[in-house]
Amino acid sequence: MRGKSTYGTLYRKTRQEDGAVASSTDSLEFYDLSHPWGYGVPNWPYFEDVKIERIHYHAKSRVLSQRITTVMHSTTHVDAPGHVIEGAPLLEDVPLSSFFGTGVVVSIPKGKWEKVMPEDLEAARPRIEPGDIVIVNTGWHQTFGDNSTYYAYSPGFYREAGEWFVERGVKAVGTDTQALDHPLATAIAPHGPGLPNGLLPWACEEYKRETGHDVLDDFPEWEPCHRQIFSNGIIGFENVGGDIDKVTGRRVTFACFPWRWVGGDGCIVRIVAMLDRSGEFRIERADQPAEGSAPPKPDISNARQGYPVPPGVRS
Repeated sequence: MRGKSTYGTLYRKTRQEDGAVASSTDSLEFYDLSHPWGYGVPNWPYFEDVKIERIHYHAKSRVLSQRITTVMHSTTHVDAPGHVIEGAPLLEDVPLSSFFGTGVVVSIPKGKWEKVMPEDLEAARPRIEPGDIVIVNTGWHQTFGDNSTYYAYSPGFYREAGEWFVERGVKAVGTDTQALDHPLATAIAPHGPGLPNGLLPWACEEYKRETGHDVLDDFPEWEPCHRQIFSNGIIGFENVGGDIDKVTGRRVTFACFPWRWVGGDGCIVRIVAMLDRSGEFRIERADQPAEGSAPPKPDISNARQGYPVPPGVRS
């Protein structure tokens, strides 16, 4: 069992006792819109489990070092356009500005297998504006876990929503559901790697019993929302959760940066929504001159490279 850390508490207490200068972020409120990540986290139906190994630990080495084996499409994460569309940008190609900016968290409650439609997005408040990062709270994050309810029965986007996001000109889209598309428009149904029966054939059979329709009659396209937004430069976040309810109905500032992964198709992220109580926080002006300059590249001509040269051998 992992021991409870007291470092954060001690750090804050020490700063207060030492009379430390107030932080520049003291007026800001931070909200974590990410699900916790670690060993045993819920997985999308065709992914392997997360593996975490302690290579060094305090009782053995007096340091802690861990090795992780995981897919990046785990818990709260971002999809790069190249995840779904051949030749589209991968993580290192996506501008940093796509992961930061103003946006909204809107409430669009939905039930089992319902679709988020353009009229829902149009009616959402605060109004979704061009250039926004948009997070949709359907309420489904409250079911997040290793269960069929979250993955097989969730509501979601389909082509209509993807087209609406493109037309509105948003910068990024996120949802508190299992994917950027309705589950029956993913490989959970007979699409892509889910052919011929779907990864969860029982869910497809249940849909037909309840609606009288074959899944492919109502969801003939494979991940059309993904394809609509990704082909138009819009990135997407899946499995949003955490403090999402605390900022629903608010316009906020988002920061949600992934790794600088060359060739990355997606990445686990920590989505942070920020509010400023004072309205006085600012990012430093770009037109102010730098005081000093960057150091030159070090001269390593006299540094030995590789193994030491044996005695008597000329270097």
